[in-house]
Amino acid sequence: MAATDFDLLVIGSGPGGQKAAIAAAKLDRRVAIVDRREMLGGVCLNTGTIPSKTLREAVLYLTGLDQREMYGQSYRLKDDITVGDLVTRTHHVVSRETDVVRSQLSRNRVTILTGTARFLNPTTVEVADASGSDGVFTAPKVIIATGTRPARPASVEFDERTIIDADGILLLERVPRSMIVAGAGVIGIEYASMFAALGTKVTVVEQRERMLEFCDVEVVEALKYHLRDLAVTFRFGETVAAVERHPDGAMALLASGKRIPAETVLYSAGRQGMTDGLNLDAAGLTADGRGRIKVGEFFQTAVPSIYAVGDVIGFPALAATSMEQGRVAAHHACGEPLREVSSLQPIGIYSLPEISFIGKTEDELTRDCVPFEVGVSRYRELARGQIVGDSYGVLKLLVSPADRTLLGVHVFGTGATELVHIGQAVMGCGGTVDYLVNAVFNYPTLAESYKVAALDATNKMRQVERFYG
Repeated sequence: MAATDFDLLVIGSGPGGQKAAIAAAKLDRRVAIVDRREMLGGVCLNTGTIPSKTLREAVLYLTGLDQREMYGQSYRLKDDITVGDLVTRTHHVVSRETDVVRSQLSRNRVTILTGTARFLNPTTVEVADASGSDGVFTAPKVIIATGTRPARPASVEFDERTIIDADGILLLERVPRSMIVAGAGVIGIEYASMFAALGTKVTVVEQRERMLEFCDVEVVEALKYHLRDLAVTFRFGETVAAVERHPDGAMALLASGKRIPAETVLYSAGRQGMTDGLNLDAAGLTADGRGRIKVGEFFQTAVPSIYAVGDVIGFPALAATSMEQGRVAAHHACGEPLREVSSLQPIGIYSLPEISFIGKTEDELTRDCVPFEVGVSRYRELARGQIVGDSYGVLKLLVSPADRTLLGVHVFGTGATELVHIGQAVMGCGGTVDYLVNAVFNYPTLAESYKVAALDATNKMRQVERFYG
């Protein structure tokens, strides 16, 4: 090939890498994307977001969990749910999505280089294929979007059957009767709730005194209540010191001296950036202890011609934000800078029930001495809530009494990750709670909860205003 093979080389084909490559291609640049043959679409598509969310839908459908308020607690679509039942839909979705990704890259004339990449210098990358064929490619601009893998403590002997990480969930031979989840982060809680719904006796061990500390306290308490109702046991302030393998399962030894038996132990100890094989030294870069790369404005690294996006740069490590980071980085690399990614980003947690929020929490506003009023709507007060059998859902608005803008939106229950976008749109456009009061929502819908919560907040603010004449 020519002295300069491509205008932009993207390492990693996950959400961030895909959007970066396609954005640059639409700007008429010569673009190549590098990834292993079996990992097109990245961790998101193959072992992470898409498989786990598809698994969640299969669990909800087969267990009939969402229908039990209407048909009784014993309602279940299928009594003996197997791993085969769960992964059939997952394999189908992953296969279809892989075809979609390949088609999008091909349609935009993005060259797919199959293999693993390592830097020879800041503008030269060697791509080694599993078949043994290597190639060296150059580009004046490179975007690193290699993502992460589950962190594995050196003291733990993973065997992909009894002691597993999140990637091993889909490889289980059967639904375990009992499971210990070490770590109450987002991934740990999502899988804990899924297996609890399947009837697995789940114990969650978390060294901190709280879980999901970035979420609204009331919402987290509601989630814990529902998980306990599914027979989940929480051990906060505890650490798994060691795990003993036995013929019929494992014994978790906690630092406090407790012993907890289980068929399976799921370690959810955070994520590790996949940068160890990139030969970053040759590019003039370094990664931290978690394999993450530090970036500045427009996601440029310490070497201006190299960018990094997605999970490999750390928080918030979401597919949605990774996509936007990739697009922004690609535009900047092509000399067409955009504004930085908006700080107003929704967070979604696909637990059972699900959680989503955007903006500030009550704790953050209180800590920063920012006055706010709370407006609440409960699904059980909505006709749609009764129709879908959700009596526990809640939507909470945090409103500024000074200018009546929304400071935060927190949703718990059915459709939370969809509903939050209404609040996002209002906040992003600088709208006020009065817009929601005066808006007409379809009836019966869960979206109507915005109007109910807005009326609740404005009524409370009116009572305060009356004291001042």
